[in-house]
Amino acid sequence: MTSSHERIHLAIVTGASSGIGKATAERLAADGFHVLAGVRKQSDARTLAAPGIEPIILDVTDADHIRALVNRVTHDPDGRTLRVLVNNAGVAVNAPIEVLSLEDWRFQFDVSLFGQVALIRALLPVLLSTRGRIVNVTSVGGRVAMANFGAYSAVKFAMEALSDSLRREMEPFGVSVVKITPGAVSTNLTESGLAAASRIADTMTADQRLRYDELGRAFTAQAEGFARDGVTPERAAGVISKAVAARRPKTRYTIGRDGAMFTFMPRIVSDRMLDSMLRSQNKSLAKSKA
Repeated sequence: MTSSHERIHLAIVTGASSGIGKATAERLAADGFHVLAGVRKQSDARTLAAPGIEPIILDVTDADHIRALVNRVTHDPDGRTLRVLVNNAGVAVNAPIEVLSLEDWRFQFDVSLFGQVALIRALLPVLLSTRGRIVNVTSVGGRVAMANFGAYSAVKFAMEALSDSLRREMEPFGVSVVKITPGAVSTNLTESGLAAASRIADTMTADQRLRYDELGRAFTAQAEGFARDGVTPERAAGVISKAVAARRPKTRYTIGRDGAMFTFMPRIVSDRMLDSMLRSQNKSLAKSKA
């Protein structure tokens, strides 16, 4: 492993308190970067701190936090330059569109889209000067919008568009923009998603409970399957490391078999056929929780 005084480049990883973000911070540190790892709690910062990993308190919706990060990058005490920004921070608030409050919609977009845009805009001058790399962690939800995932998919579809536009804007100036598309990954985002779904379910009317009972059971079964059978965060971090290290990176890297499948499926089947396939999948999942 590279010793701390030999680390000549900085990498930023947001949402680094657990899951893909934490594993990516650890992997990039092992690759020789000095990683500024964004977390929201001091307790997470204490747990994450390690050689090559410098936890930074970062709420991507807080302008003061972003300004402090830019200041930290531009006044690095060891003269290191920023070469990589991994946008991984996000939340999962899942519920039927009829049920999900506008407040929850705004929260999803503030954290998982507008916060990423604010951070990218603030750091682009530095990344342009170093011809750096931006890695945006999207999702299969940005390729296929399943029932119960309306807000989450809306954000991820938007991140797809943001990434494509940014890549085309930055290409002439030497800044690479890469999309990472995970399928099922075993992270605590699944647990937080289930907790949010339970909170929202408590607000449903009797008619809504009846209408979405099967969908709710399918979502629970699917989330439990992700936690049980999803790829490890470390495997996802390995893919991100590959995207960071590539001399000429691909525009997209998928993670897991389902990541690859859902990325290409919309190109080869009709909307109606995909609707039918997903409906059958939900019925099977719901039956397993009956």
